[in-house]
Amino acid sequence: MRTLNGIKILVVDDEASIVQFLEMGLANEGAQIATAEDGRIALQTAAEFQPHVVILDVMMPDLDGFAVCRELKQAGSQVAVIMLTAKDEVEDRVHGLSLGADDYLVKPFSFEELLARIHARLRNQFPNLLGEVSCGPFRIDDKRKEIRYREDIVELSPTEYELLKYIVMNHGVVLSKSLILEKVWGYDFGGEQNIVEVYIRSLRDKLGDKEHRLIRTLRGAGYRVDLP
Repeated sequence: MRTLNGIKILVVDDEASIVQFLEMGLANEGAQIATAEDGRIALQTAAEFQPHVVILDVMMPDLDGFAVCRELKQAGSQVAVIMLTAKDEVEDRVHGLSLGADDYLVKPFSFEELLARIHARLRNQFPNLLGEVSCGPFRIDDKRKEIRYREDIVELSPTEYELLKYIVMNHGVVLSKSLILEKVWGYDFGGEQNIVEVYIRSLRDKLGDKEHRLIRTLRGAGYRVDLP
Protein backbone atom coordinates (compact mmCIF):
# COMPACT_ATOMS: atom_id res chain seq x y z
CA MET A 1 0.00 0.00 0.00
CA ARG A 2 1.33 3.44 -0.95
CA THR A 3 0.80 5.05 2.43
CA LEU A 4 1.93 8.60 1.58
CA ASN A 5 -0.22 9.35 -1.46
CA GLY A 6 -0.77 13.10 -1.73
CA ILE A 7 1.86 13.96 0.91
CA LYS A 8 4.53 16.51 -0.04
CA ILE A 9 7.95 15.97 1.53
CA LEU A 10 11.05 18.15 1.21
CA VAL A 11 14.37 16.35 1.82
CA VAL A 12 17.25 18.66 2.79
CA ASP A 13 20.77 17.22 3.08
CA ASP A 14 24.17 18.01 1.58
CA GLU A 15 24.98 14.29 1.25
CA ALA A 16 23.78 13.20 -2.20
CA SER A 17 23.63 9.52 -1.23
CA ILE A 18 21.22 10.21 1.62
CA VAL A 19 19.03 12.43 -0.55
CA GLN A 20 18.88 9.76 -3.26
CA PHE A 21 18.08 7.03 -0.72
CA LEU A 22 15.25 9.01 0.88
CA GLU A 23 13.91 10.31 -2.42
CA MET A 24 13.60 6.79 -3.82
CA GLY A 25 12.13 5.26 -0.67
CA LEU A 26 9.56 8.00 -0.04
CA ALA A 27 8.54 8.14 -3.70
CA ASN A 28 7.86 4.40 -3.53
CA GLU A 29 5.49 5.17 -0.65
CA GLY A 30 3.57 7.54 -2.93
CA ALA A 31 4.89 10.87 -1.64
CA GLN A 32 5.66 13.89 -3.81
CA ILE A 33 9.33 14.73 -3.24
CA ALA A 34 11.40 17.88 -3.55
CA THR A 35 15.06 18.07 -2.54
CA ALA A 36 17.58 20.72 -1.54
CA GLU A 37 21.32 20.45 -0.95
CA ASP A 38 21.70 23.44 1.36
CA GLY A 39 19.72 25.65 3.68
CA ARG A 40 19.14 28.60 1.39
CA ILE A 41 17.83 26.43 -1.43
CA ALA A 42 15.68 24.63 1.14
CA LEU A 43 13.92 27.85 2.18
CA GLN A 44 13.30 28.85 -1.45
CA THR A 45 12.00 25.38 -2.31
CA ALA A 46 9.77 25.26 0.77
CA ALA A 47 8.16 28.56 -0.18
CA GLU A 48 7.33 27.24 -3.66
CA PHE A 49 6.64 23.56 -2.90
CA GLN A 50 4.68 24.06 0.37
CA PRO A 51 5.60 20.67 1.86
CA HIS A 52 3.72 18.91 4.64
CA VAL A 53 6.97 17.46 6.02
CA VAL A 54 10.59 18.64 5.88
CA ILE A 55 13.34 16.11 6.60
CA LEU A 56 16.15 18.44 7.58
CA ASP A 57 19.83 17.69 8.15
CA VAL A 58 21.43 19.71 10.94
CA MET A 59 25.04 19.84 9.77
CA MET A 60 25.12 21.80 6.52
CA PRO A 61 27.48 24.53 5.29
CA ASP A 62 26.47 28.20 5.24
CA LEU A 63 22.92 27.96 6.63
CA ASP A 64 22.56 24.99 8.99
CA GLY A 65 19.45 23.02 9.82
CA PHE A 66 18.78 24.97 13.01
CA ALA A 67 18.59 28.24 11.08
CA VAL A 68 16.34 26.70 8.43
CA CYS A 69 14.02 25.27 11.08
CA ARG A 70 13.77 28.65 12.79
CA GLU A 71 12.93 30.38 9.49
CA LEU A 72 10.28 27.79 8.58
CA LYS A 73 8.56 28.02 11.95
CA GLN A 74 8.74 31.81 12.16
CA ALA A 75 7.03 31.98 8.78
CA GLY A 76 3.98 30.51 10.48
CA SER A 77 3.98 27.34 8.41
CA GLN A 78 2.24 24.26 9.76
CA VAL A 79 4.99 22.12 8.21
CA ALA A 80 6.29 19.21 10.30
CA VAL A 81 10.07 19.35 10.69
CA ILE A 82 12.02 16.15 11.37
CA MET A 83 15.67 16.96 12.01
CA LEU A 84 18.52 14.57 11.16
CA THR A 85 21.90 14.68 12.84
CA ALA A 86 25.05 12.63 13.12
CA LYS A 87 25.32 13.73 16.73
CA ASP A 88 23.49 11.98 19.55
CA GLU A 89 23.83 14.91 21.93
CA VAL A 90 21.06 16.11 24.23
CA GLU A 91 22.05 19.74 23.63
CA ASP A 92 21.45 19.46 19.88
CA ARG A 93 18.09 17.76 20.40
CA VAL A 94 16.94 20.34 22.92
CA HIS A 95 18.13 23.20 20.70
CA GLY A 96 16.29 21.83 17.68
CA LEU A 97 13.07 21.28 19.63
CA SER A 98 13.29 24.76 21.16
CA LEU A 99 13.35 26.20 17.62
CA GLY A 100 10.15 24.36 16.77
CA ALA A 101 11.37 21.04 15.36
CA ASP A 102 8.70 18.38 15.70
CA ASP A 103 10.95 15.33 15.86
CA TYR A 104 14.59 14.34 15.89
CA LEU A 105 16.36 11.34 14.35
CA VAL A 106 20.02 10.38 14.77
CA LYS A 107 22.05 9.05 11.84
CA PRO A 108 22.36 6.26 10.93
CA PHE A 109 18.64 5.39 11.01
CA SER A 110 16.40 2.83 9.37
CA PHE A 111 13.98 3.88 6.66
CA GLU A 112 11.19 2.10 8.54
CA GLU A 113 11.82 4.23 11.62
CA LEU A 114 11.77 7.44 9.58
CA LEU A 115 8.56 6.34 7.86
CA ALA A 116 6.94 5.66 11.24
CA ARG A 117 7.95 9.10 12.47
CA ILE A 118 6.60 10.77 9.32
CA HIS A 119 3.26 9.04 9.85
CA ALA A 120 3.22 10.08 13.49
CA ARG A 121 3.78 13.73 12.56
CA LEU A 122 1.12 13.61 9.86
CA ARG A 123 -1.38 12.09 12.28
CA ASN A 124 -0.70 14.88 14.77
CA GLN A 125 -0.46 17.85 12.41
CA PHE A 126 -2.41 16.85 9.30
CA PRO A 127 -4.96 14.29 10.55
CA ASN A 128 -7.27 14.78 7.57
CA LEU A 129 -4.64 13.84 5.00
CA LEU A 130 -4.19 10.20 5.81
CA GLY A 131 -7.70 9.21 6.84
CA GLU A 132 -7.68 5.74 8.30
CA VAL A 133 -4.22 4.25 8.72
CA SER A 134 -3.46 0.53 8.87
CA CYS A 135 -0.49 -0.78 10.86
CA GLY A 136 -0.41 -4.57 10.82
CA PRO A 137 -3.51 -5.77 12.69
CA PHE A 138 -4.35 -2.22 13.82
CA ARG A 139 -6.57 0.31 12.04
CA ILE A 140 -6.42 3.84 13.44
CA ASP A 141 -9.21 6.28 12.63
CA ASP A 142 -8.24 9.61 14.16
CA LYS A 143 -11.42 11.36 13.07
CA ARG A 144 -13.52 8.92 15.09
CA LYS A 145 -10.82 8.50 17.77
CA GLU A 146 -11.18 4.79 17.24
CA ILE A 147 -8.69 1.94 17.02
CA ARG A 148 -9.52 -1.52 15.74
CA TYR A 149 -7.38 -4.54 16.53
CA ARG A 150 -8.01 -7.56 14.32
CA GLU A 151 -11.23 -5.83 13.18
CA ASP A 152 -12.56 -5.42 16.74
CA ILE A 153 -12.92 -1.95 18.25
CA VAL A 154 -10.74 -1.57 21.35
CA GLU A 155 -12.58 0.27 24.13
CA LEU A 156 -10.14 2.97 25.21
CA SER A 157 -10.07 6.03 27.42
CA PRO A 158 -8.83 9.23 25.71
CA THR A 159 -5.34 8.79 27.20
CA GLU A 160 -5.24 5.09 26.31
CA TYR A 161 -6.20 6.02 22.76
CA GLU A 162 -3.36 8.54 22.44
CA LEU A 163 -0.86 6.12 23.99
CA LEU A 164 -1.83 3.17 21.81
CA LYS A 165 -1.86 5.35 18.70
CA TYR A 166 1.59 6.71 19.52
CA ILE A 167 3.28 3.38 20.19
CA VAL A 168 1.60 1.65 17.23
CA MET A 169 2.45 4.46 14.80
CA ASN A 170 6.05 4.18 16.02
CA HIS A 171 6.13 0.39 15.83
CA GLY A 172 9.59 -1.12 15.70
CA VAL A 173 11.05 1.87 17.58
CA VAL A 174 12.13 1.61 21.22
CA LEU A 175 10.27 4.31 23.15
CA SER A 176 11.51 5.32 26.59
CA LYS A 177 9.11 6.17 29.41
CA SER A 178 10.30 9.78 29.39
CA LEU A 179 9.67 10.10 25.64
CA ILE A 180 6.20 8.55 25.99
CA LEU A 181 5.37 10.96 28.80
CA GLU A 182 6.57 13.88 26.68
CA LYS A 183 4.60 12.88 23.57
CA VAL A 184 1.38 11.56 25.21
CA TRP A 185 1.06 13.42 28.51
CA GLY A 186 2.94 16.58 27.50
CA TYR A 187 6.05 18.48 28.57
CA ASP A 188 4.41 19.89 31.71
CA PHE A 189 3.28 16.55 33.15
CA GLY A 190 4.23 16.59 36.83
CA GLY A 191 3.41 13.00 37.78
CA GLU A 192 5.49 9.86 38.11
CA GLN A 193 6.92 7.88 35.19
CA ASN A 194 5.24 4.77 36.65
CA ILE A 195 1.95 6.01 35.16
CA VAL A 196 3.26 4.71 31.82
CA GLU A 197 3.55 1.19 33.26
CA VAL A 198 -0.03 1.36 34.53
CA TYR A 199 -1.39 2.36 31.12
CA ILE A 200 0.75 -0.17 29.25
CA ARG A 201 -0.59 -2.90 31.55
CA SER A 202 -4.14 -1.79 30.79
CA LEU A 203 -3.51 -1.82 27.02
CA ARG A 204 -2.02 -5.31 27.22
CA ASP A 205 -5.11 -6.54 29.05
CA LYS A 206 -7.45 -5.02 26.45
CA LEU A 207 -5.39 -6.44 23.56
CA GLY A 208 -5.05 -9.90 25.11
CA ASP A 209 -1.28 -9.48 25.13
CA LYS A 210 -0.64 -11.66 28.18
CA GLU A 211 2.80 -12.79 27.04
CA HIS A 212 3.92 -9.28 26.05
CA ARG A 213 4.68 -10.31 22.50
CA LEU A 214 2.85 -7.31 21.00
CA ILE A 215 4.00 -4.59 23.41
CA ARG A 216 7.45 -5.65 24.50
CA THR A 217 9.33 -4.35 27.53
CA LEU A 218 13.05 -3.72 27.01
CA ARG A 219 14.56 -3.43 30.47
CA GLY A 220 16.29 -0.12 31.01
CA ALA A 221 15.23 1.15 27.58
CA GLY A 222 11.43 1.29 27.34
CA TYR A 223 8.77 -0.31 25.15
CA ARG A 224 8.54 -1.46 21.56
CA VAL A 225 5.52 -2.58 19.55
CA ASP A 226 6.29 -5.53 17.28
CA LEU A 227 3.84 -6.04 14.44
CA PRO A 228 3.63 -9.05 12.13
